[in-house]
Amino acid sequence: MINILLFAGLQEKVGKESVQLDIEAGTIQSLRKQLKENYQLDEIDTAMAAINEEYATDESTVTLGDTVAFIPPVSGG
Repeated sequence: MINILLFAGLQEKVGKESVQLDIEAGTIQSLRKQLKENYQLDEIDTAMAAINEEYATDESTVTLGDTVAFIPPVSGG
């Protein structure tokens, strides 16, 4: 199981702070794809990703027990 933390608009769209995916391994890109399919999170493509509090790229590997955070871009004035 991989724990996914969602922030800002992603959290609002899903309606909760985190979700769990029942997979043993994958990449950030594969997680993005699953979240888009499961929760219609098209905005996930522009979000920064972190694995266990370390920034990650789409090619970074995620394994069983990891915590992945998706942080969308912030705007303001």
